[in-house]
Amino acid sequence: MNNVPMTVAGEAALRAELEKLKKEDRPRISQAIAEAREHGDLKENAEYHAAREQQSFVEGRIMEIEGKLAEAQVIDVTKIAKTGKVIFGVTVDLINIENDDELRYQIVGEDEADIKNNKISVTSPIARALIGKEEGEVAVVKAPGGEIEYEIAEVFHL
Repeated sequence: MNNVPMTVAGEAALRAELEKLKKEDRPRISQAIAEAREHGDLKENAEYHAAREQQSFVEGRIMEIEGKLAEAQVIDVTKIAKTGKVIFGVTVDLINIENDDELRYQIVGEDEADIKNNKISVTSPIARALIGKEEGEVAVVKAPGGEIEYEIAEVFHL
């Protein structure tokens, strides 16, 4: 079994989604199927087929989340000593050396990645270039448009 790194917030979000699927969505869909069955002929009953399709999706998602949680290695970065080194879970302030643009990213697990919220996957090219480096060092990111150099301005354990 492979351990998949995940932040505390990522685990909490998955558990909340699982809870909603099991306690809200599953019973609602079962009720919809029961009501659709009462309408008679199931072959031409669009409501029944739609409810069954929803049920299939929800059950698949429940299995997927349970699998992810079973393989999760939850890392609480706030309990790790602050060394100024970039590790999984930290938030990093970067400065693009070429144009002085400032960026802030949190390095998270693959399922938690959300670029709109500045959360990048630990397997992304930027994160791979940053991991193991320290504040003040320069990380070279191999991007499709060429190499980009970022100075690591600060590392936060949020």
